[in-house]
Amino acid sequence: MVPEEKPNGPGTGEERARLQAAGSIRKSRDLLADSQDSRLQSRRTRIHQQINKELRMRTGAENLYRATSNAQVRETVALELSYVNSSLQLLKEELEGLDGSMDADQPESEGVTVPMIPLGLKETKQLDWATPLKELISGHFGEDGTSYEAEIRELEELRQQAVRTPSRSEAGLELLTAYYNQLCFLEARFVTPARSLGLLFHWYDSLTGVPAQQQALAFEKGSVLFNIGALHTQIGARQDRSCPGGTGRAVEAFQRAAGAFGLLRENFSHAPSPDMSPTSLSMLEQLMTAQAQECVFEGLSLQAPTDPYDCLAQLHLAQEAAQQVAAEYRLVHQTMAQPPVQDYVPFPWTTLVHVKAEYFRALAHYHAALALCDGPLVAEAELPAVEQVFLGLSASSAPRGPALPQEREESRKLGKAHLKRAILGQEEALRLHAVCRALRRVDLLQAVLAQALQRSLAKYSELDLEDDFFETTEAPDIQPKTHQRPKARAPSFSRVKVADIFHRLGPLSVFSAKNRWRLVGPIHVARGEGGFGFTLRGDSPVLIAAVVPGGQAAAAGLKEGDYIVSVNGQPCRWWKHAEVVAQLKGMGDEGVSLQVVTLLPSVEPPGLGARRPGLGALLRSQKECGRETPGPARASPRPLLGWSRKAKRGKTGRRLSPAPQP
Repeated sequence: MVPEEKPNGPGTGEERARLQAAGSIRKSRDLLADSQDSRLQSRRTRIHQQINKELRMRTGAENLYRATSNAQVRETVALELSYVNSSLQLLKEELEGLDGSMDADQPESEGVTVPMIPLGLKETKQLDWATPLKELISGHFGEDGTSYEAEIRELEELRQQAVRTPSRSEAGLELLTAYYNQLCFLEARFVTPARSLGLLFHWYDSLTGVPAQQQALAFEKGSVLFNIGALHTQIGARQDRSCPGGTGRAVEAFQRAAGAFGLLRENFSHAPSPDMSPTSLSMLEQLMTAQAQECVFEGLSLQAPTDPYDCLAQLHLAQEAAQQVAAEYRLVHQTMAQPPVQDYVPFPWTTLVHVKAEYFRALAHYHAALALCDGPLVAEAELPAVEQVFLGLSASSAPRGPALPQEREESRKLGKAHLKRAILGQEEALRLHAVCRALRRVDLLQAVLAQALQRSLAKYSELDLEDDFFETTEAPDIQPKTHQRPKARAPSFSRVKVADIFHRLGPLSVFSAKNRWRLVGPIHVARGEGGFGFTLRGDSPVLIAAVVPGGQAAAAGLKEGDYIVSVNGQPCRWWKHAEVVAQLKGMGDEGVSLQVVTLLPSVEPPGLGARRPGLGALLRSQKECGRETPGPARASPRPLLGWSRKAKRGKTGRRLSPAPQP
């Protein structure tokens, strides 16, 4: 066979050249991608090195803080810890930005919006669950603690992912919620008012970086709940608020954050760290509500008509800017300026809140000036609505104050007065911005303030005519009014469904540290003419409700009130009533081997019952909190946190429905 000879014409050379060019382009693209990846990897490495350096500094400062008793030294170390804490939060946010730089789901804001204040997460240390849980399972529950190593490892991994290395996203929020629900299970099963787990929970203050530690599991729950609220603030601050969907998601996030801080404030007392004190939580709740109201205003601005001559639309924007935005930020600034909050709130926060209060108050006067200068004269039908803006009058109240201008020139003069107040307010906002060194590095904020001032100056120059010799009137305050007041919304714990990690120990209604029991059996019960001689009630576990005197069960030693935990060697703690009855009916004359537990009287130290937390309005059942168990648990509900100050001892009871005798 003679191989076919390929032509060697000019077309072949052109094809070869094109292939070589395409190959060189691919190589250049690969080199560019490799160089970008290498630069990102170098930045990650550098950030990790800086984080490790800050962690070493924090460890040394923490040891000195705990060792010294000198008040001046402790104050200096606390200041250094606050600096280290701020640096760690900035580095971790930068690292999170690098990790999500290639994520297409992260929105990028296209418009120029005022930056928000996100709250940093509380840091914690590694925790060893194995030793105390194994001892408690072996000592109190009477089981081999080493057989629960898989469950303990699952709990440790969940804590590591949720609070040690959290993701600043919805996935991280779900992990935090799942871990919080597991803590509710742990509290119900292993914690009593007289005994804790014996673990020491270490957490760092989110605002100051000062370490705090407690043995109470409620401190762990409260810190996780704080991080849930803080993560909501970060999610809200990262939304693209240049579109209506982004503003809506930001409003939802800040409402959830305010709800988390409010829930924590209502159920937490004697906080070991400043960020979880009632005054701090109240301030954070106000701040998140104000930021949610700011997002509401931004959403209304996006939906506003493009026609600048719509008088009522501009006045509505003026009222929204004055109410729950400027007014809310003024209240937040007053709270931040009061002790003890002013001692640990970052100065850039206080300054930014003050800047926003001045900015939005000036923005309200700017929209009022547009309505008076560019809009048509107020019609008689629209007069009540306009009077509500400037005079604060309702539709049915009598006039009290100067009449609104009915002439074009008078209306223009009043609008010019509002514009002057807008310019003065924007200049004050820029001055406050320049005072804080940290805010001076925020180019976006300076761009927003400068753009607003230039816009007002340009409008004022249009109105400042050469033949205008009249004295400018004094612009009145704009009466605040909002059309949508954001409300704090508690975190949705039911959104994340979890199962009790230690469900093998049995239903919480019986098998918890609050109860004491004795394991009896196996007991062989023969079948008599009338059956086994006992009556069953309830589910998971099934209860022996009655024992027939002189029957087979009484002879075998079964007692009323015992719980059946094993049938012929099969564990049945989670079995339903019908399952146990069906199993017993299937037994022959040889009988059945049962293992039961007998509840023992609980022993409490004198006077402890008066301090036991009771059932509050914010308690969640296992279904409401999103906690699933393999069977219905009848454990007495516990408060959200274990620090209820005015709690009283609650009485619980068990109601059993009758069942047929097997």
